[in-house]
Amino acid sequence: MKKCFMLIVATAAFVACNSNQKAAPEEVAAESAVAVKTAVAEKMTIDLKETYTSEILPYKENDITPAAQGLHIDQIKFDVGDRVKEGQVVATLNRTSLKQLEINLATVEDSYNRMKPVHEAGGISDQQFTELENTLSLQKEIVEQMRKNSEIKSPISGVVTARNYENGDLFSGMPILHVMQINKLKVMANVSEQYYPNVKVGQPVEIHVDIYPGEVFEGKVSRINPSLDAATRTFGVEVTIPNTNERLRPGMYARATFNMGQREAIMIDDIAVQKQSGSSERYVYVIKDGVANYRLVDDGRKIDGKVEIRKGIEAGEQIATTSFVRLMNGKAVEVVNE
Repeated sequence: MKKCFMLIVATAAFVACNSNQKAAPEEVAAESAVAVKTAVAEKMTIDLKETYTSEILPYKENDITPAAQGLHIDQIKFDVGDRVKEGQVVATLNRTSLKQLEINLATVEDSYNRMKPVHEAGGISDQQFTELENTLSLQKEIVEQMRKNSEIKSPISGVVTARNYENGDLFSGMPILHVMQINKLKVMANVSEQYYPNVKVGQPVEIHVDIYPGEVFEGKVSRINPSLDAATRTFGVEVTIPNTNERLRPGMYARATFNMGQREAIMIDDIAVQKQSGSSERYVYVIKDGVANYRLVDDGRKIDGKVEIRKGIEAGEQIATTSFVRLMNGKAVEVVNE
């Protein structure tokens, strides 16, 4: 019985000793270290490119209307899709009213010519003759205005995009034709105020449209609004686009990319930046002395698989790029970049 008791005690002591050996701190730490890959945060020179969405607009457009209402349209010489030149007659109006006014003008002119020598001879007063001169001048202006209205000319060269009447219709206020100049186009971009010193007239701008994927159309800054919108803190920029082959058309959706210059920035692989669950915060793990350190960061623009870090890390620090699920602040790690 005594031998049996001694055997049990010896066995228990052996097991206890073996358990203590397995729980050695060095071995536990080695087993719990997380294998990670890292990348170095680098200071790089980056291009400040900003892209703004917009709609392509005609370079110029015009509603063609006569100055007076209530006149009948004799003839509209162009239809939708037709091209017109600046100064070309595009429509004529009924000339009945014009003829009546011309008869009235001839009567006033005849009266003026007859009364002029009478006035010179003292037959009528200066006041009467002045009134006659004023009547003649007013009648000439009315006739000249009606003559302009009888032939409607296009003030710009372009293509007709709308026709609102037919021959014989009574003009009632709506434009007879709408003309757009499309051999040049423009886009309007609302640029952030921080770039006001960077935008210059004549500056090249890249234009991209979805209908021509991968193709770049070259535009230039043609006008900069001198004031800012207080609500949005932006300023308007007009970009002119040559369109001699007319592949682009008004109404197309476009993206205008401005190169605002260069600056130094700290860049890391974009995969290293993680989003904090339940918030908009971003974080990374900085690896130092075999330990993961949790850091909140302020990220910026993304360029070719890298992301700018404006705040939170320094150039030269090692940043974890794998094993995020197993990492936590203070966790021991083993770097395995090879």
